[in-house]
Amino acid sequence: MLFAVRMDVSIPQDMDPQPRAELLAMEKAYSQELQRKGEWQSIWRCVGEYANISIFDVSGNERLHDILWGLPLFPYMTMEITPLAAHPSDIALG
Repeated sequence: MLFAVRMDVSIPQDMDPQPRAELLAMEKAYSQELQRKGEWQSIWRCVGEYANISIFDVSGNERLHDILWGLPLFPYMTMEITPLAAHPSDIALG
């Protein structure tokens, strides 16, 4: 199943630099491993915002839920999740 997920990040301004750097390093490693596995298909930065739009290809809702809850930055995120389906006008399908 394909999902588009918009993730908006709001790390506290007063977070100590060392724990912040460690948190960001864990987030990067976690997301890159999922990209290597093919579950996190792509990630796009939203220009001018601390946000991204990502495409996930996972077995279902439960797997996406597990992935998102496993994000080290999850406590500092708000998300908008959209399930995706093929569009009949997509020339790649024909």
